[in-house]
Amino acid sequence: MHSKDLLKIFLKKTKVITMNFETFTSFLGYCSIINMSFLLLSTFMILVLKKQVIEIHSSMFGIKEKKLPKMYFKYLANFKLLVIVFNITPYLVLKFIL
Repeated sequence: MHSKDLLKIFLKKTKVITMNFETFTSFLGYCSIINMSFLLLSTFMILVLKKQVIEIHSSMFGIKEKKLPKMYFKYLANFKLLVIVFNITPYLVLKFIL
């Protein structure tokens, strides 16, 4: 069998899903909402339950308690940056284009 024959067999057995720009835009919007919710929940947990969260993570991972607040800050900053770059910015660009 040649690669073209294998591709034809594969395409016959699989369902091809197409997505238009409107669907992709709404997908990015929902991803942004979900990811921002996780970010807010993480921030809330770290700020309000700081002592308990530090104790849990310190005992689970063997990290000194003084290092954890800096690690939390890096986590929140990186997560926020990823959400902005990969969810919110493409969503806004597609909204302005369409």
